[in-house]
Amino acid sequence: MNRERATSLGREPHGSSDDSDLLDFSANANPEVPDGVERVYRAAFETARTYPPEPPDAFRRTAADYVDCDPEQVVPMPGGLAAIRAAVALAVDDGDAALLPAPSFGEYAREVRLRGGEPAFVDADRVLDADPGDHALAVVCTPNNPTGTGYDRDALLAFAERCRETDTVLLVDEAFLGFTERESLAGTDGVVVARALTKLFGLPGIRAGFAVATGDLGAALRGARRTWNLSAPALATGEYCLRREDFVRETRERVRLERERLRDALSERYEVAPSEAPFLLLDVGDRDVDRVVERARDRGVAIRDARSFRGLDSHVRVAVRRPAENDRLLAALGVGDGRAGEGGSGGDGGVESDV
Repeated sequence: MNRERATSLGREPHGSSDDSDLLDFSANANPEVPDGVERVYRAAFETARTYPPEPPDAFRRTAADYVDCDPEQVVPMPGGLAAIRAAVALAVDDGDAALLPAPSFGEYAREVRLRGGEPAFVDADRVLDADPGDHALAVVCTPNNPTGTGYDRDALLAFAERCRETDTVLLVDEAFLGFTERESLAGTDGVVVARALTKLFGLPGIRAGFAVATGDLGAALRGARRTWNLSAPALATGEYCLRREDFVRETRERVRLERERLRDALSERYEVAPSEAPFLLLDVGDRDVDRVVERARDRGVAIRDARSFRGLDSHVRVAVRRPAENDRLLAALGVGDGRAGEGGSGGDGGVESDV
């Protein structure tokens, strides 16, 4: 990694509000966590007094069961972003091109640039139709962040085949795939899959995840992985969460129902993209995005200004939370119960017409 490049690259903006007075719809982590997870985390204190097992085979077996692959193909990582960084570092050298979807997660381009590569952007809706030739790396996020677009498995496998033919590493970011019924591409030759506990299990601060890759690519990822790169509490919590099948099933159903309810209601005022993820992308049209964000904040709700995503200039992104919380979002955005105050004085119950 070049020192000057690392110094010159700024941080990518992300959702998440630290204001305890705001209900946070700007980040996409599950507001629920599995029952018993705090007990497991606390119980791991004793094991944290010694080094974690190396390699962490129990975690690898559990992760392999979760995504249906061989445990040898699992490479434990401290979060999905660490898996993304490792894949980019192995695939991209100075001067290489990387095929990236847009709009999508900004960290892909940042990691490519850190390695001296050059991002080549393609519309996220057409990324699977792109030619991977002349690219060292191709990236697909499924479902895509921030659009919520899910990709057909057969189309993904066909794209993976084209990537193998051109010797292009395919990185598939499955950060939100657990919210869907779609199968993982884990174990597919030439593909690096990145997974994390962050989103589905509502534990972004624990930093536990894994990559999956086969053959020489998997061997390289295992060789590059730092020894003891996950803490004992992260390993224990990860194993526990990945076994919570009922929690995953209940989360998927809640998100599906609430997402459709939100989309139907928000479509009264905004253009809302179809989504398979725990969030919705809203085009606010000719409204001022800053004002939409500020007015929601004034009503106790934080939403994501999506203009930081490449190609978006009139958009916000909102998470899908619990039903009562989602009602507060609708009111803050002038939809549903909140419409009663529209056009009013702008007091505590009012929603101004430009929101």
